[in-house]
Amino acid sequence: VFIAVKRKLQPGDKMAGRHGNKGVVSRVVPVEDMPFLEDGTSVDLVLNPLGVPSRMNVGQILETHLGWACANLGKQIGGLVEEYRRTGAQRDALLGMLKEIYGDAVYDEQIATLDTAQLIEMCENLRKGIPIATPVFDGARMADIEGMLTRAGLQTSGQVVLTDGRTGETFERKVTVGYIYMLKLHHLVDDKIHARSIGPYSLVTQQPLGGKAQFGGQRFGEMEVWALEAYGAAYTLQEMLTVKSDDVSGRTKVYEAIVREQDNFEAGIPESFNVLVKELKSLGLNVDLDNRAA
Repeated sequence: VFIAVKRKLQPGDKMAGRHGNKGVVSRVVPVEDMPFLEDGTSVDLVLNPLGVPSRMNVGQILETHLGWACANLGKQIGGLVEEYRRTGAQRDALLGMLKEIYGDAVYDEQIATLDTAQLIEMCENLRKGIPIATPVFDGARMADIEGMLTRAGLQTSGQVVLTDGRTGETFERKVTVGYIYMLKLHHLVDDKIHARSIGPYSLVTQQPLGGKAQFGGQRFGEMEVWALEAYGAAYTLQEMLTVKSDDVSGRTKVYEAIVREQDNFEAGIPESFNVLVKELKSLGLNVDLDNRAA
């Protein structure tokens, strides 16, 4: 049985554009708190600009500029259509604009032959934005995009003044604004959230298994270890690497201490050390642990 469920986007859900620019929603705010344009239009989504330089996927910026130009050209066409409907004027201006956008060949073949009703219907479809296709390695070049921005009466930088929805003050610098495709990925926080107290352990390493499906533990990787080392949290780190992980006798003692309502524990030797010793023995190196007190 398949059940379809509609889920609203929430912090922790994953989204991506069409240029490998994936990311996680960090915050959802009311529309009145979002930055807005000079005409009062609020932006739908704010992306962190730090996600661009290191990954070098500049295609997302070009797509933003192209979408911005196409949307504003659509608005211009919409304005001309309204005037043409009211007064009957501006037909030549409308046809001239379409010729400029689509080029002579497409105009002569497909647009010049349209009657009035067909022309208005076409322009009504275009007022939300000029549809475009950019084939791989043969898409719009920077010069094409700059030309469209100029034709739409926009700055060639593709940037505009935005106002902070919370304070009502304009931002110090201009911001790149435009239209891009964003996809909601099938990586939702509700499906990923997971916690474990006790659970299954690996037979070889005696460490907790990984992943929600195995009811596993949270991986405390080397970079997390560095963070605790830098912070000086030695006892927390010792817990993580011993009794909370693969110190078999130690975790039994901790369990006993919890049952007896005591708060002390003793860390022993992690099982991963024994695995290392076994691997060394397989290389022909006999290692004995001198367990005597110094």
